[in-house]
Amino acid sequence: MLNAKQLADLDRDGFLVLPDAVPNEMLEALRGRIEELFELEGENAGGEFKKESGARRLANCVDKGEVFQAALQIPEMLEAKAHILGDSFKLSSLNVRSTNPMSEADQPLHVDMNGLPDEKGYWVANTIFMLDDFTPDNGATRVVPGSHRWGKRPQEEMADPFAAHPDQILVTGKAGTLVICNAHTWHGGTANRTNRQRRAMHAFFCRGDKPQQQYQKRLLRAETQDALSPALRKLLAIDDAENDIVSSEVLVTSGFLK
Repeated sequence: MLNAKQLADLDRDGFLVLPDAVPNEMLEALRGRIEELFELEGENAGGEFKKESGARRLANCVDKGEVFQAALQIPEMLEAKAHILGDSFKLSSLNVRSTNPMSEADQPLHVDMNGLPDEKGYWVANTIFMLDDFTPDNGATRVVPGSHRWGKRPQEEMADPFAAHPDQILVTGKAGTLVICNAHTWHGGTANRTNRQRRAMHAFFCRGDKPQQQYQKRLLRAETQDALSPALRKLLAIDDAENDIVSSEVLVTSGFLK
């Protein structure tokens, strides 16, 4: 599990890199299933959440294969989420983002859900599964260390969040690496200037009292829900009545439920 130095680094920097955290068999299974899904879903891929120019996307991955459910149970990842968010946390979404070869632009620096810490502390945390090597040239994530402690959003401090920040670093690593991220930390993807795709999976979590980015109980098919283990049902808040209330309120407000 994580040691005291790793947790201290996570607290200080807002992110933690864990090489070789994804077993090789799981890594190959994820890659294979993801490419199958891109082929099967075609132009509709990512439609449950969003599509993006310059990248292929998948959403609602928990519903699309047992390998995704297994990936959600990597112990080091769950320990880090509890460290950031407290004991009450849940999966907010599980998506894939594959940066296209020769993509033209960086993402802007941002914080997930545009969220700032509140009176209870941090409430969003992300995990990047490096499904390919992340290099300086193929769309590696840029991060501004320590920015999770500033209590500000990039757009409030920078004239152009697309621009390079003087303190940013690129998070590079080999396929199979996990990057644990306090998602209040300023971060963004960069342009892929190579002729190969750069694939990543994002396991996004939120604190128990916050709505999920993707309301899992609504998205998952009944047969998927019925087959979930008790641990996964808890992680996805399938049986949490309070989660149903807060998620339904958000969906009504956003127009998804009427």
